[in-house]
Amino acid sequence: MNIVEFEISGCFLIQSKKFKDHRGSFVKTYHQDIYRELSLNFDFAEEFYSISHKNVIRGMHFQAPPADHDKIVYCPVGAVNDVFVDIRKSSKTYGQFKQIELTEDNGYILFLPKGIAHGFVSLADNTLMVYKTSTTHSTVNDAGIRWDSFGYDWKIENPILSERDKNFVDFSNFDSPFV
Repeated sequence: MNIVEFEISGCFLIQSKKFKDHRGSFVKTYHQDIYRELSLNFDFAEEFYSISHKNVIRGMHFQAPPADHDKIVYCPVGAVNDVFVDIRKSSKTYGQFKQIELTEDNGYILFLPKGIAHGFVSLADNTLMVYKTSTTHSTVNDAGIRWDSFGYDWKIENPILSERDKNFVDFSNFDSPFV
């Protein structure tokens, strides 16, 4: 595994080796010792996945304290433009965002710490995204910011969105619960 920290503190790109042969492919998505060597003490409490049609945008989601969580995400089938934004008030990169393509071909994995809003646009039908989180989902603490309010150009004219994602607060009016 090759692990690189992004400009946004605590956010990591994990490049795992992908093995391919006549049977298909194999990718290791998590290795506890490697994470701990980097002080990423991640014990996941919940895992889930989503399957999306092309042009679906999901985001920008996070869980507010005290149910906030670290998150690992990857795309084993299809492709997404994955986007995350720093919503930690005291961070020197507050309000900054990063985009990276996660695909079944590149096998990239993201580690996102507490205080990061996360979303993606699906680039292909039947795209599968897997999420591992350090806390279980809390309906009361489930939150987000509006997908088109923080400066990222999604490069899509007619995105498919949930009503929930359409109605999140704009970033300019957002009062972050993350110090």
